Formats: sequence, C-alpha cells, structure tokens
Amino acid sequence: MACAPSLARFCCCSGVPRDRIRPRDVRRASFSGSRNCRNPSGRIPSCFNLSFGIQAMSTTQGSIAATKGIPKFEHEPEHLLVLVHGIMSSPSDWTYAKTELTRQLGNKFLIYASSSNTYTKTFGGIDGAGRRLAEEVLTVVQKTKSLRKISFLAHSLGGLFARYAIGLLYSSKSSNELQHNTVTCDRNFGKPSQKFNTDTIAGLEPINFITLATPHLGVRGKKQLPFLLGVPILEKLAPPLAPIFVGRTGRQLFLTDGRPSKPPLLLRMAADYEDKKFISALATFQCRIVYANVSYDHMVGWRTSSIRRESELVQPPRQSLDGYKHIVNVQYCPPVLSERPHFPPEAARAKEAAQTTPTTKTTAKYHDIMEEEMIRGLQSLGWKKVDVSFHSAFWPFLAHNNIHVKSEWLYNAGAGVIAHVANCLKEQESRVSLAANL
Repeated sequence: MACAPSLARFCCCSGVPRDRIRPRDVRRASFSGSRNCRNPSGRIPSCFNLSFGIQAMSTTQGSIAATKGIPKFEHEPEHLLVLVHGIMSSPSDWTYAKTELTRQLGNKFLIYASSSNTYTKTFGGIDGAGRRLAEEVLTVVQKTKSLRKISFLAHSLGGLFARYAIGLLYSSKSSNELQHNTVTCDRNFGKPSQKFNTDTIAGLEPINFITLATPHLGVRGKKQLPFLLGVPILEKLAPPLAPIFVGRTGRQLFLTDGRPSKPPLLLRMAADYEDKKFISALATFQCRIVYANVSYDHMVGWRTSSIRRESELVQPPRQSLDGYKHIVNVQYCPPVLSERPHFPPEAARAKEAAQTTPTTKTTAKYHDIMEEEMIRGLQSLGWKKVDVSFHSAFWPFLAHNNIHVKSEWLYNAGAGVIAHVANCLKEQESRVSLAANL
C-alpha cells in the first residue's frame, strides 16, 4: 500500500515552517514543559533489572564511562534526547548537531550523545550494541531525576541499535521489569499489544523516534548497498565476507545470522518476538520519522532507509522545501493492517542456501522473502518519511555523512536536515506540553 501524499495535515509531528530558517540563525526556543508526563508511579523505578546481568547503575568498564561526565544543570531538563552514532563512529560525530539542537530546543532538553558503542564495538552485533545502549540510557535517567520524556535520534547503524535498545527498555502497565532471555527458534511472531499512555521507555514517556539513513531492512545488492555497483561477483562475495570485516554485525545486516531454521535478528525486530516487544516499543512513541537519502548514499540505499518496497519508490521533486535545503519531500504513511511477520519453511531453505552456497539468485530470493516480511511488520505502525537529496550539493557523494553533518567543515550540506529535525522536535514538544496542560 503506497504512502499517503505529503500533506502536513496527515502527521501530528509534521509541518514546514512559514518562514525560512537558517541553521545558525534560528532563535533559541524554550517551552513550558509539563511535569505531568510521568509513569504510573510518578517516577522511574529506582532500579530496572536487565536479566543479562547489568544493573541500571552499573559502570562496567568500557560500556558507559562517558556518563560520568553528565553535567549539572541550572534548569532541570525534562526531556532526554539520545543521539546514537553509526558504525565505526563516536559521539564526536554529533558535535554540530548537538550544538544546533541545544541552541534551538532550549534548556528543557538534555541532549546526550551515546558513547557505549564506539568504533569497533559496533562490530559485535546489533543485539550486543543494543544492550549496551539500553544500560547507558538507564544510567543517564538514574543520574538525572528531573527527566520525564525521552526521544531518540540515530544515524545509520545506530538506528538499529536504538530499535533493539527500546525493546529492552520498554515497560507496559502490566510489566515494570525488563527481561532479556535467550531467543529460541519460534516461527510465531506476536502482534503489537494495545497501547496505553502508561507504557514507558526507561520509565519515561516516549515522544520521538527518528533515524537518519538507517538500514531498517538490512543490506542487499546495489539497491541497499550501492557501493557494490550491481556487480554480480561483488554481490555474491559480500555476504560471506562481511563478517570478516564487520564481525557479527555483518551477518545480521545481510540476514544470515543464526541457524537456518531461526529467523534473522532484523526480522525478529520487526515484530513482538517472544519476550522482546520491539514493535510495541516503537508504537509507544508519539512520532516516528525516517530520513532517507534518495541518491548518492553509497552505504545505505533509499529503499531500506525509508522502509519502502521497490514499487513504492517514486522519484521525488528535486526542489528543496522552503527553509530546508536538500529536503525534497515529506510523506506520512499511515499504519497498514496485514498479517503478522512470519518465517515460513521456504525462508529457512533460502536462508540455508544463502549461508552455504551463496549465489546472486539464491541470496536475492531469500532477501525478497525477508524484505517483504520486515516491511509488513514495520508498516503496521505509522511513519513520517522525509526524503533527502544532495544532488545539488558540492560533494553529493558524501550524502551518508552529510545527512547528520558528521563534521561541519566537510559535511555541512546537511545543515538543513538538522534544522528540519529540530523543528519537528519543537513542534512535537509543544503539542505534548499543550496536551498535558489541558
């Protein structure tokens, strides 16, 4: 089912400003944040137990050391915005974005750049990185007692880390204890449960979940991993070679992780699977936004980053939206009711072939099956989809790092994207505060 037209009236968190906004000239905004946005008890529980052996206040060496430097604030922040970087990166990638967001969002926000998965730690698997991120977030929340709301802004692989982490941090009215048990083979996926305003992420009210150029559907061929250039031999060699270069994370991105009879991790993350409430966690956020590069991104293709089928890719306008250079289209895609994701027997056979005797044909068949299942799972929720095109930028081939302005001197073409993100956050914050005061 195709997405609805790009009309701001369709999305509670969308909208294009009437006045042009320059990233460095936007006035600093402040909001009369409400302190009524609490979990049922009015406070985050004193300690969340993650049964993989980590206490919320633990300081395991190498995992969340940077949380020691959380500053004390003259004005107590109420809204935690977690910035999550991508593969082989560090919190320094967010220097520009953090500065601009701080300027525009005001002192009600605590903008925190995650540091638990720097550089080669991103090779250890999406699940491992997600656990470390969950621990880090809990520690920040415990150290900042004034927090009431939480949002995530993630780039590239960091979006998958964040999706896994919120599955661990999710707590519903009927369950205040977070658990992480070993996932066993089960071909039955759960449907998202009914949402209540008492559902929380790390004990806080979930507001925004935003990703920038994230491979939500994994990677495959020239459409989702463009630097392979569509060369058959490269597409054939990429899946078995990926684990050599990027470890367990590579297998998970190519959907070849685990036994042939076991659903790959990214498919499990497109549903509520056993005790992991991945879709329920995503559903708690009032606003979900994906920013996707239309072209020139040689790491993450347009289809996987925008959670679309090939037939749903319609070339967007080339003209930027007023005030946001390089943002060319905004759509709201409402939830699509369909059968829950599953892992049929033919998928298990195709996965085994992709693992043991990979060819362009066998891997394409397997990915076609998995892609459709993941899309159906993720499209059970509504998404705001923002298309970005750097075709007019001086260095368009830097699109993957332009989109979050990895460094201001080289990747500043993405300043309009950060301005758009800031405006979405401000508008949603205003709506939340207004609703809380009514």
